[in-house]
Order: sequence, then structure tokens, then C-alpha cells
Amino acid sequence: MKKILHYFKHEVVLTVALIAALASFLLVPPGAHTLAGIDTTTLLMLFSLMTIVAGFRHMGAFDKLAGAVTSRIHTLRGLAMTLTTACFLLAMVATNDVALITLVPFTLLLMQSAKIQHLTLTVVLETIAANLGSMVTPIGNPQNLYLYSSGKLDALAFPALTWPYAALAFAMLMACCLLIPAEKIASSAASEERLPTRKLWLYAALAVIALLALMEVIPAWALAVVVAVAVFAADRQVLKQVDYTLLATFVCFFVFVASVKAYAPISAWLEGLMAASPLVTSMLASQVISNVPACLLLSPFTGDTSALMLGVNLGGLGTLVASLASLISFRLYGAAPGAKKGLFMGVFTALNVLFLAAMLLLAWALGAI
Repeated sequence: MKKILHYFKHEVVLTVALIAALASFLLVPPGAHTLAGIDTTTLLMLFSLMTIVAGFRHMGAFDKLAGAVTSRIHTLRGLAMTLTTACFLLAMVATNDVALITLVPFTLLLMQSAKIQHLTLTVVLETIAANLGSMVTPIGNPQNLYLYSSGKLDALAFPALTWPYAALAFAMLMACCLLIPAEKIASSAASEERLPTRKLWLYAALAVIALLALMEVIPAWALAVVVAVAVFAADRQVLKQVDYTLLATFVCFFVFVASVKAYAPISAWLEGLMAASPLVTSMLASQVISNVPACLLLSPFTGDTSALMLGVNLGGLGTLVASLASLISFRLYGAAPGAKKGLFMGVFTALNVLFLAAMLLLAWALGAI
């Protein structure tokens, strides 16, 4: 019992999500709607991608890549700019989750000798970059995938609606990188050991299959089965490195949303709010239940899908739970040696409020609010 209590005390976000999910049963008892509300596609994709990245990390691929990168970038500021830009661009084609799962561990490795405040700022900027870069394409994040696959928005609508926000966001990100000193950094010594060829080919092949799943060529369940079976057979230790707590947090949020959605008085209230201001309502809802569940919850209550899309994407800024992808950064950062979670939360909150204010001001100027 002590171990269980210690676990939930340590995993604060999961604890809050679990309490919210259980409390929602007071509104509507669990039933078929509860299971239907759990987005298994998102869960299976996240499991698969975390496993693939863990495999590359376990074999030492990031160590070798670290040496290659730092041999070409000679300043801490240049490294922060490069990594933030990479996060911004990668999120457009491989989702914000994948961008952070891939690049935050890489950042922690490359900047392990940097001052903790500079490392923290870089990870926060990467998180903002992933959340805002992902809004430009239909495959950039789960909420966009949902709106695209359900036929509510076509592929070209995303860049057409979001490019002004993306341009402003990128300019602000680069400006924030100037806060990091241009001090010289030493090249990271990559391991001289050769990467295991069979495992390298295995994870490369799984990455290609994952890309097909992201493009909806194959279903997410097929990807998860292939990844689980292949990794269990060839490299089963990697399965222990998957963040199952994060998956459980996702499940709790989906259960909470399903219960709220099934409660008639709240449904009527949400319909009224969405009729008044879909962008602001979806943005505010994202602050409490995160933008993916907010999108699923609110989409039935509005015909203005463009405003909903902007609201849930801009709503990824703000609180730590506003975008579930941000939880990935927080957990990866928090597990690093010398990490200061309080510092992370302070920097994260300050910059997210700044970026959200700038995005909402632009939305007002463009007549979206």
C-alpha cells in the first residue's frame, strides 16, 4: 500500500486525471459510452511511437547522432535554435508527440553539461514549438487528425487557417532562443561502438511502418501488434522503458470527457457556449481537459469547425495539461539527472501565457474572435 501511495503521490498528473475520471461517474454511471469515448487509435499510436524511439535510444543511436550534431554546431544558442526549429518542423509531419518523444531525450543528452536554466528553457521552447508547429497540417496532432478523418476539414484548410499563427510563433521562438548565451560548447564524444545492425534495421523498418500508420495507410492496431511482437521477440527490454503511466493518463482523460459528454445539462450548456464563441470556448476547455479531449467533446456542438480547430490548437498553450504532448516533455525532463521540476513549471507557465496572449491578440486582429 505504501508503494502504491508513493506512486500516485509522485505521479501527480495521473492522480488528478484519475480523480477527475472517477468523479465524472457521479454525473453518468460508466457504460458503453465510456468505452466508446476512449480513443484507442491515439493510445495505440502513442504506444508504438514511444516503443520505437525507446529502441533507438536503447541501442545508442542518439549518442552517435549527438556527436554528429555538435561537431557542426559550436554554440549553446545555435544548438537551442536548431533543436527548436527541428521540433517545429518535425511536428508538422510526424505529430507533436513524436517530435517531443524524439527530440527531448536528444536535447537532454546534448545539453547535459549546460546550466540547468538553459536546458530547461530549451525543452520548454521545444514543447511550444511542437504544439504550434503541429497545427499547420492535418497529421500534425491528434485533434487535427480527428477533424480531417471525420471530413469536417479538408487537408488544405489547416495551413490556410494557421499559417499566420505559425509564422508569429516561429519568430517568437527564435527571439526567445536569444536568451540563451552564445557560449562555446564542446563536441559530444559519440560511442565508437558500432550500432547493432539487426536492431537498427528492425527499428528503421518499424519507423517506416509507423509513418504508414500516421498516413492512415494501415490501421493503428496493426502497427501496435507488429511493434509489440517484433520488439518482444528481438529486444524485449525496451518494452520496460515505455511510459505506461502516460498512456494511463490519456485513458483517464478520455473517460472523463465521455462522462461529461453524456450528461445532458452539461451538453446543453456547452452548446450555448460554442454558439457564443467557439474559439474562446474550445481554448478555455483545453486548459482543463487538454486540447484533444476538448476537440472530441465540443465538435458535436458547433458547425464552425475552423474556429474549433484554431481554438483547440491555440489552446495547447497555457496549462501543462492543455496539450497532452506537453506531459511528454515534462515527464522526460523530470526523469533527467539534476532536473528541477519547479523551475520547469515556472518557465513553462510564463512562456505559455506569453505565447497564448500573442496568439489570441493575432486572432482578434484577424477577426477570428
